[in-house]
Amino acid sequence: MSLTDKNRNDRSQNGKNVPGQRLGSGGFAAAISRALREEFGMTGAAVKTISVLTTANERAVKNWLSGKNGPSGEFLILLCRHSDRVMEAVLILTGRADLVMNKSLIDAKRKLREMLAIIDRMD
Repeated sequence: MSLTDKNRNDRSQNGKNVPGQRLGSGGFAAAISRALREEFGMTGAAVKTISVLTTANERAVKNWLSGKNGPSGEFLILLCRHSDRVMEAVLILTGRADLVMNKSLIDAKRKLREMLAIIDRMD
């Protein structure tokens, strides 16, 4: 059942948040774009790499990089699988920045262990 023209005009237009708009205008797309550019850069090679990793169309990937659109669910999961930056952006958008901090501490601890192992081998 489709809406009549009158019903379409009766939708909220007062600027209040409705589901899907809580991140602000383009907030999701902008966050994913920033994360992708930090991780992969903004080159043609980056577009091809992301396209291969996600099996997404190159035009879609260009839109993600420019912030025009964000990836849909399946592509977002694939991006999170291959990009720590995208995963961090998603966690921050979902209000789970504490998990990003925990991951950073675990990564730092791992790096420190690696450096200590190198120092031990030098003795």
